[in-house]
Amino acid sequence: MGEGSRKNQGFRYRRQVDPEGAELSLVAFLAARYPRAAPAVWRERLRTGELLLDQQRVRADAPLKPGQWITWDRPPWIEPEVPLCTAVLFEDEDLLAVAKPSGLPTLPGGGEFLEHTLLQVVRRRDPQASPMHRLGRGTSGLVLFARSALARRIVPGLFRSHATCKVYRALCTGHPDRDAFSVEAPIGPVSHALLGTLHGATPHGKPSTSLVRVLERRQGCSLVEVCILTGRPHQIRIHLAFAGHPLLGDPLFGPGGTPLPETRALPGDLGYLLHALRLELPHPRTGERLKVFCQPPPTLRQANLDDPHG
Repeated sequence: MGEGSRKNQGFRYRRQVDPEGAELSLVAFLAARYPRAAPAVWRERLRTGELLLDQQRVRADAPLKPGQWITWDRPPWIEPEVPLCTAVLFEDEDLLAVAKPSGLPTLPGGGEFLEHTLLQVVRRRDPQASPMHRLGRGTSGLVLFARSALARRIVPGLFRSHATCKVYRALCTGHPDRDAFSVEAPIGPVSHALLGTLHGATPHGKPSTSLVRVLERRQGCSLVEVCILTGRPHQIRIHLAFAGHPLLGDPLFGPGGTPLPETRALPGDLGYLLHALRLELPHPRTGERLKVFCQPPPTLRQANLDDPHG
């Protein structure tokens, strides 16, 4: 079998019962919090001994108590094939910047990906590298890793204090009326048929700001550059959809910045074009301004204008 068809090593999931879970059965608790798996699936996992409560096998209808620990020893599984490749954009003793291809998850998650991730690809080269941010599975481009204890301590604070500048390229539907505009829709949990909730535009969300600049108007779509001043999940997808110009091919977010009506799409589903183009930040050791650039794919390049120096 090829690399993409080998089983991984399996994984142990653990979750503590919260006060809201008191008196619910183990199956009801898990089905409510992980709606992608039907109650019958959890009952079968309980029957086979994969699912334990405080390391003990229990009946499916046994009531839970707050503080108990649920353990699911998931057997090895074959992960979806993805592009297991990357390229180094910058490297020194503190930092490593790499190019992530579209389709490769940054971190484990979604119930499908454990070893087929950018994290595992990078750690085969540098076992101590830690990602300082993440990109959605369908987003390509620059991801920054910390290599030293100094960088792991300082860089997260640079992101929180907005000392960084993150610029993206995207193809959005339609033609915005203005060449430059800002989107400030708050982002927070909204309802989703399969996941229960996911992030979307909502008045009750956290403050979020994206600065959009139109680079080219094409047939039925526009090439835009987006600088994000906050780092909310799926921020660019949500904000451009909120502005009435969802990303071209986005199967999830529609006008208004919320999931499309009756969509069965998940955040990791592909189809849109979004690329992390440039990152600027003070170097954690020297304080000097560091600029790293990741060449966009051909569809997201300006005709005869893009060069490797941004």
